[in-house]
Amino acid sequence: MPQMLIDYYKAIEDSSLQMLEAAKTEDWDAVVRCEGACAVLIEQLRYRARSEELDAAARAEKARIMRRILGNDAQIRILAEPWLGHFEARFQQNNGLLH
Repeated sequence: MPQMLIDYYKAIEDSSLQMLEAAKTEDWDAVVRCEGACAVLIEQLRYRARSEELDAAARAEKARIMRRILGNDAQIRILAEPWLGHFEARFQQNNGLLH
């Protein structure tokens, strides 16, 4: 069965939820893997969106999905901030050793 355009939004939402769950357990490698999967799905979505349109009901569902994706993204960013700060500090420390 061919995938419908809305199915791509649903798959991106599922992947963003997996990213959030990984971030909650501080499994940053899994976050990065899910982020890569999201990037592939987004590219596929962009390609399909050129030739397929959503009807009114699907557009409403897309809006709900997008709000959930944005909520997941916001939570991931909050969880990642301390890790990113630690990573940045270590990078700067290591970078200073190279000079």
